[in-house]
Amino acid sequence: MDIAILLPFIVLIGAMFLMTRSAKNKQRQMMSMRDQLQPGSGVRTVGGMYATVKEVHEDTLLLEVAPGVHAIYAKNAIGAVLDDTEYNRIVHGAPEFDEEITAPDDASSLTGTADDGDDADDDGKADKIDLGKGEDADAADDADVVDDADEDEKKNGGSAKK
Repeated sequence: MDIAILLPFIVLIGAMFLMTRSAKNKQRQMMSMRDQLQPGSGVRTVGGMYATVKEVHEDTLLLEVAPGVHAIYAKNAIGAVLDDTEYNRIVHGAPEFDEEITAPDDASSLTGTADDGDDADDDGKADKIDLGKGEDADAADDADVVDDADEDEKKNGGSAKK
């Protein structure tokens, strides 16, 4: 038999072996995480519900899904164990940052005004904002207006209204 014929089969079997191996490792990690659950831990179920562990049994957990509301879940239903800061941020809406972020009441502090003196000329007027049109573009626009008036005058026989 030729090795070229067997090579695709060998590669396919090797790929299947690697995929099942990584899936087994992931399953083993999830089992160890579920076995290490303790009362008071914040968890997220596979359905997306956030709860606090109250009691741990052999195959089940007693979860508090809301204050005073308890439910029994299978250990396999736990998708992730969350650390305290992440659980409090998600469930209780605790801020991510310690310092409070404030926004100004108006945009003048962001854009600057003529009172700042930064963008004011000597005469106290604020500088013009450059919108990409230079002096050459202004002169060309004026020339186009004059040309349009001349064309109207020629079409109407010299009686263009100004």
